[in-house]
Amino acid sequence: MSSAALNLTSQVLDLAQALPLDGGQQLDGVQVAYETVGRLNPDKSNAILVFHALTMDQHIVSPHPKTGKPGWWAKSVGPGNVIDTDRFFVICANVLGGCMGSTGPASLASDGQPYAMRFPVITIRDMVRAQVALLDALGIDQLHAVVGGSMGGMQALSFAANWPQRTRAVLVIASTARHSAQNIAFHEVGRQAIMADPKWSGGDYYGGKGPDNGLAVARMAAHITYLSEEGMHEKFGRKLQDRSAKTFGFDADFQVESYLRHQGLSFTDRFDANSYLYITRAMDYFDLAEEHGGRLAAAFAGCTARFCLVSFDTDWLYPTPESRTIAHALNAAGAPVSFVELSAPFGHDSFLLDVPALDRVIAGFLGQ
Repeated sequence: MSSAALNLTSQVLDLAQALPLDGGQQLDGVQVAYETVGRLNPDKSNAILVFHALTMDQHIVSPHPKTGKPGWWAKSVGPGNVIDTDRFFVICANVLGGCMGSTGPASLASDGQPYAMRFPVITIRDMVRAQVALLDALGIDQLHAVVGGSMGGMQALSFAANWPQRTRAVLVIASTARHSAQNIAFHEVGRQAIMADPKWSGGDYYGGKGPDNGLAVARMAAHITYLSEEGMHEKFGRKLQDRSAKTFGFDADFQVESYLRHQGLSFTDRFDANSYLYITRAMDYFDLAEEHGGRLAAAFAGCTARFCLVSFDTDWLYPTPESRTIAHALNAAGAPVSFVELSAPFGHDSFLLDVPALDRVIAGFLGQ
């Protein structure tokens, strides 16, 4: 379908004012790259802001400019789709710290050189703060809904907690209110892999060859957490890759090894290693209860929106008890909330794949 038929636009907004950050600094000259799909109605009441996950970007529907692959949620967003753009105006922005047009480590600082590791450490709330500025620029005071899976779900929760009057509904899929020690540990393995790559050069690799080997290993380690044991066994088992016998060496003998190597190498074509460091650190710092006096229910004290929480039975990255904890906090705060655990064999990545039950939940909740 053509961009015109989708009413699709891709733009970059220059924020008029400096962006204050949780770390105590402020960032000047911030740009927010975003994509919109559908038409905003006259009273601007039909807008849905979709927050993307760690390795995604604003290209929710349009083909990715570097890989040519379809938009990461094109199966769900569009005319007549689960998020129906004949009815809704969908906005998706590349997060602050990203590498697809929004200001991040690869962006030029005031001296004309890339920020690299001079870029300030950011938080999930900082990412959302930049997107609230985007809504202000678009003249949208209140959204029909915010929607997010994984890191996108963290942003949706942060939006609801810190800007409670700006949305009427909040849909959080396969996410959490804080990063666990295990989550932090996996991210630290990835960061150390990047920083151990000699080509990382302390983050000053722009204009030359970057730490592709380290970034590929980081992606491989993270990707394992996105899958389920059941799904990996069903897809790969112990099958060999293009051979009838083991090589008794360290080539990719097994299909699962070849798959992970492909995932790692292809990731380096579209993602910046420094962005990976900054975004994973933001996720690790995320603790919504800590931001609100140590009590999660207090984060939602001013919320009037409807909430829907979705988890998957095979997701061990953000398992169902994480969502149940959020549901209990919302109940304690008196916020209207529905919660469902769905069965899917795909693990954490289920929200990106073909799960008809999820489609029904999204369509039913947003259609209310």
